[in-house]
Amino acid sequence: MNKIVKLPYFLFCVALFPGTPLFAPAHATASSRAAAVLDSMPHAKRIGKVALSPDGNQVAYIVDGKLTVSAIDGSSPQQIAINGDPRLRDAVWSEDSKRLAFIADLPGDVPAAQIWTASASGGDPMKHAELKGYVQSPRFSPDGTTLAILFIENMPRVAGPLQPMTPLAGVVDEKIFEQRIATIELGTGRLNQISPADMYVYEYDWAPDGQSWVATAAHGSGDANWWVARLYLANSRTGEMREIYRPKLQLAEPRLSPDGKSVAFIEGLMSDEGSTGGDIYVVPVSGGVARNVTPHIKSSPFALAWTSSDSITFAENVDGNSGFASVGAAGGTVRTLWTGEEVAHPTSAAWASSPSGDDKFTTAIVRQSASTPPEIWTGPVGQWKQITTVNASVKPAWGEMRNIHWMNGAMRVQGWLMLPKDFDPAKKYPLIVNVHGGPSAACASHWDPGTMGPQSAMGYFALCPNPRGSYGQGEAFTQGNVKDFGGGDFRDIMAGVDAISRQYPIDTRHIGIRGHSYGGYMTMWAETQTHRFAAAVAGAGLSDWLSYYGLNDIDEWMIPFFGASVYDDPAVYAKSDPMHFVKAVKTPTLILVGDRDGEVPMEQSVEWWHALSTLHVPTKLIVYPNEGHMFIKPADARDYGLQSLEWFDEWFSKVQ
Repeated sequence: MNKIVKLPYFLFCVALFPGTPLFAPAHATASSRAAAVLDSMPHAKRIGKVALSPDGNQVAYIVDGKLTVSAIDGSSPQQIAINGDPRLRDAVWSEDSKRLAFIADLPGDVPAAQIWTASASGGDPMKHAELKGYVQSPRFSPDGTTLAILFIENMPRVAGPLQPMTPLAGVVDEKIFEQRIATIELGTGRLNQISPADMYVYEYDWAPDGQSWVATAAHGSGDANWWVARLYLANSRTGEMREIYRPKLQLAEPRLSPDGKSVAFIEGLMSDEGSTGGDIYVVPVSGGVARNVTPHIKSSPFALAWTSSDSITFAENVDGNSGFASVGAAGGTVRTLWTGEEVAHPTSAAWASSPSGDDKFTTAIVRQSASTPPEIWTGPVGQWKQITTVNASVKPAWGEMRNIHWMNGAMRVQGWLMLPKDFDPAKKYPLIVNVHGGPSAACASHWDPGTMGPQSAMGYFALCPNPRGSYGQGEAFTQGNVKDFGGGDFRDIMAGVDAISRQYPIDTRHIGIRGHSYGGYMTMWAETQTHRFAAAVAGAGLSDWLSYYGLNDIDEWMIPFFGASVYDDPAVYAKSDPMHFVKAVKTPTLILVGDRDGEVPMEQSVEWWHALSTLHVPTKLIVYPNEGHMFIKPADARDYGLQSLEWFDEWFSKVQ
């Protein structure tokens, strides 16, 4: 008998890079060495969600908004198209493997989408609904008669704190748009909003009998309250929600066991919704004590699925690499299935017990590395075969990437070092330190034409460290910067600079630092603590904890990291506050930010720019109109990269 289970799609986000100035020249147009490098970067096609049919025979995937279905070996590909040729996303299979559901985004300034299904055997797709608002996460009911979705009716923007926020105007009174579980009756097209109107649902999973969902949810603003979400069981007819579990930290990836009796999920210290890592827990669906089944694991699980009623398979970040492993639902030995340098995104999986009793896993993944652009691979874990060649002609325009390690006292730290293009060990080269966002995230060996790739092509070493606070070395390591921002994490980074300066031909007069979000904060902090950097680029950086606490839209994230609000324990924030030490700054600093950033508001960058200008530190502020924490306009993203490269090039040339 075959047992079919799915692993969810996971977007492994390592960096955010923005760019269009409001103050400063519009888009840089003059030719420069940096512009030539950016123009030479290869353009790989973007592969979105990949879905494996429950019977394990077909795979659906989206490339640049186009949906294709093929056999599991990649043969007989057929593109599914609808009138108007909109961008498609979120393709999912029905349990009988006969139909696909997907979302078609409609053009316009506010979100609107259509919900479609298509037969795997061919024929015209069928539209079931057209909705005003933001729609995501379609899921067929087990009997295939109903499609569930997450829906925010009349939402004026794409959901999520990374998106451009709606500007304040008039009498300020927070209007909350709740994301609810809704169902579409596939026979009639009738839409029913099921979950309560005062709850924001982040993730959900159907129960095997179709009578309920398990969900993570919270009252109040969706942008702010993901960090305090709890685990619920929701009735799929009435919407009544019963709390199952209240986590100590953040939780994600709720998955019901095949017998419907237990829920597995990931709990840990997570700084951003969608950037998942922690330990795997299991709790009875009736509620009770949650069991940590991966205590002390030296990795960070980020996606999971049940293989049977007593076994869980999961994907993990392992020391900067990707991996797959399995563990019993009651705990015990964790069995490693595969690890490798590539960023392997588990998107879905099907497997069956072999005659010998061993589990055999068939998976569909998006696989990429710094040297290889994304492609889709299928097969047993670790024995995949490539089934697409959408990026076959795309080659890297940068140097080799290496997984490196160093010590900071007793702490072993990992990072990724990209060598300059056409590296000659007899020459000396500048170094750019790239601090990732988060801090609960990790650098990985991924295809990177936007940040480290161009730096390498400019003739620089590019370092992306994973200091304490990062994923990849277990939950204790991820919690290593609690109440210590700018402490051990900063020392880990500087120890890495020292280590590679001893091992590689680094021109120590020409070292720069950059980052976005937490990386922007760490850039601001670093220049208050050392004068070793010849130039700095701070994207969406956090300069003043007190004003930040009152301005940002997501203040719930701060409590787990600092133990209290800035009003209740100002001292724990003050010791990590760049503005308290700003008079020590001498480093020329470029500051970049979107004017509608809700995660790290523009005012934080303005404060830093004003202080540095007052102190006569060379600085430039560029504000990008109608951009949020994550830039969405390609022209802005290019300008962000161009301005950054030109800033380093300019200031490196001035240091002899």
